[in-house]
Amino acid sequence: MRAVIQRVSEASVTVDHKVCAVMHQGLLILLGVEDEDNDEDIDWLCRKIINMRIFNDEDEVMNESLKSVDGDAIIVSQFTLHASTKKGNRPSYMKAAKPEIAEPMYEKFVAKFEKEFGKNVGVGRFGADMKVSLLNDGPVTILLDSKDKR
Repeated sequence: MRAVIQRVSEASVTVDHKVCAVMHQGLLILLGVEDEDNDEDIDWLCRKIINMRIFNDEDEVMNESLKSVDGDAIIVSQFTLHASTKKGNRPSYMKAAKPEIAEPMYEKFVAKFEKEFGKNVGVGRFGADMKVSLLNDGPVTILLDSKDKR
């Protein structure tokens, strides 16, 4: 399971010209699922993201977590995080889980994240053509892969 987390001052997700999520200070989380991902990957990634110290403290040092700054989050499914670009110019998405596997895992991730975080988060719509708008703060952008925990 891969996630790109971006510290943002604001972010929103629009589907079919309707805003389905909007937030201010917090994290925009792009989530990619592959076939072999399981509950252990969800648990590790949720804890890692919620507790990652990437928000500034009073001395402007990245020492605070999403939880400690009482930030918000939006989680968007993004299969392209598993793109392989080794051959040719057209990415292959063979490692990305098919929708029948990815969607329940995405929903499980969101539920686990909300439980661990202690509040609701914004979401995109799985499989939809989404327009994601953000104001990256820093910029701070971090790639996490649950396979790196092993």
